[in-house]
Amino acid sequence: MAGSRGWDWESGEGLLRLDDPGEWDAAFERGEERLGTAVIGLAFHCSLAEASPRIARAMRLPDAGQRGFAFTAAGHAARLNRELTPELYAALRAEGPGGVAEHPIRDTLTFVPFRKLSPWFKRRWVYVAVRDKLQAWWLRCVYGIEDAWRAVRGHSS
Repeated sequence: MAGSRGWDWESGEGLLRLDDPGEWDAAFERGEERLGTAVIGLAFHCSLAEASPRIARAMRLPDAGQRGFAFTAAGHAARLNRELTPELYAALRAEGPGGVAEHPIRDTLTFVPFRKLSPWFKRRWVYVAVRDKLQAWWLRCVYGIEDAWRAVRGHSS
């Protein structure tokens, strides 16, 4: 069904430009299929307060693909607003790292200032920072050993 402002719920055309939370709510009530796609539009074009409850609702959609788009919308919201709402923090935490929430969690850790993170996200930030630092040190050691081994093998031939 094509909306008056160029949104076509059937084909998905124009839904990334959706800027009307009321239109999203009406589409939800109608049982439209591309609500996750449309909620990305809301993340881009609406305030966090307007988009957040709809993003959280879309994170519970039955269709896995559309649910994935809702998590993408949460990542965009973190990037654009440099903060998230308590309900989005809770939804990302409930889904956890390693799945569909992996990239939105990383976006949150990257773009939201530490002081604005919820306690779980602060602990996650510390964990990721320490893990990344240890991984960098490990790789530096491995590369150093490989370079030394190549040098030794090159001189002994």
